[in-house]
Amino acid sequence: STIIMNVAVWPIHQKVGVDRVVVSTYQAASGAGAAAMAELEQQAKDFVENKPLTQDIFGRQYIFNLFSHNSGIDLATGYNEEETKMVKETKKIFNDPNINVTATCIRVPVLRAHCESINLTLKNPMSADEARELLKNSPGISIQDDREKNIHPEPLQASGIDDCFVGRIRQDVSQTGNLGLEMFVAGDQIRKGAALNAIQIAELL
Repeated sequence: STIIMNVAVWPIHQKVGVDRVVVSTYQAASGAGAAAMAELEQQAKDFVENKPLTQDIFGRQYIFNLFSHNSGIDLATGYNEEETKMVKETKKIFNDPNINVTATCIRVPVLRAHCESINLTLKNPMSADEARELLKNSPGISIQDDREKNIHPEPLQASGIDDCFVGRIRQDVSQTGNLGLEMFVAGDQIRKGAALNAIQIAELL
């Protein structure tokens, strides 16, 4: 989830600086492993056949439902481990201890590929058109941003694909002076967040 977010955020941070990231994630079953994917499929069968739902992995109904990410919650802060990881890892990846990050991580009934809604506060102005052009020419990104046809990133299309899809690129109307951007990202965390990253790092060594 951190890598998928930062594939889109990093080029903007390099160009104009990012002061704050607010991200909400919509994380697929694949993030919890093959058993979670199998349970989601089994729950769909159970539901159709009007049987009690199999609940071995998450202990709750997953099909037709959303719930807070299943990692442990810090009782003092209210942040779960996945959210805390995104905060800490972004600072480390960017080598910037001062970048402000907050996250809300949600598990959704999708088999594979995570989606993320990202809001940025910038240090210097950047228009939505400038951001779109920058991201279009950045490695590991495919733009899906057709407003007329409402074609934007979806997990089905991102599944099994190396690139992260970025769309819904727009100015945040609550922030003045072109200092706020919004975007929506979809990426296959099995490929981009794990296997592909390992290969790309090995190629650089």
